[in-house]
Amino acid sequence: MRIPQNHLFTGLLAFLAFVVGITGGYLIWGRGATRPEGETVSQTPPPQPTAQQAEIPGETEAPMRFPVGVDDDPAFGPVDAPITIIEFADFNCGYCRRFFEQTLNPLLDAYPNQIRFVFRDLPLVGGFEAAQAAECADEQGAFWEYHDLLFTSGLGEGRPSFIQYAEELELDSEALSECLEQGRYASEVEADAQFALNLGATGVPLFFINGIPLVGAQPLPVFMQIIDEELGG
Repeated sequence: MRIPQNHLFTGLLAFLAFVVGITGGYLIWGRGATRPEGETVSQTPPPQPTAQQAEIPGETEAPMRFPVGVDDDPAFGPVDAPITIIEFADFNCGYCRRFFEQTLNPLLDAYPNQIRFVFRDLPLVGGFEAAQAAECADEQGAFWEYHDLLFTSGLGEGRPSFIQYAEELELDSEALSECLEQGRYASEVEADAQFALNLGATGVPLFFINGIPLVGAQPLPVFMQIIDEELGG
């Protein structure tokens, strides 16, 4: 019997996340006493870093930065914005939903035209097909509208819900269904996830602010402190 691709991928994610085994603190790979609010695959203690240790905002040493590119993933905001925030998230993650509902818009309002926001996939808690559905919606120019519905609608997960989201947005639901059936974006979602796992990610949401990693649905002031330092404030 051929195992469905999404089952293979889910199992692979869980195994790789366990092997990599990093679950940060205040900043992922950083120091601090605050436990991040996010959904994780494993709780393995972090290994000793092999590069310069990341520091929490406000300390004298510069934080570790990671070369995390925007790839060709959905983004909004000025291309030349001084701040680039890359989120790795799962549409099935409650803490990712919390960030979207409570933090994202206030953050954008606080720094108008200064943030470029990029969304990349890390479906650790069951949102593999939802991530593909959003990519399929992107074919019709409606990624962010679909993204918002996935985080706010009460329809839930599953193919019928994904088709209904398309209908609500007046998209071509048959085209979106065909896109999902073909698994057109499965490899792209897998590539995003593999990239994050290779960095040591085991939880979502995970953010990189100009390359500085931050894990969990942290409150607005935490994001603002990092951004203010990046802006020289």
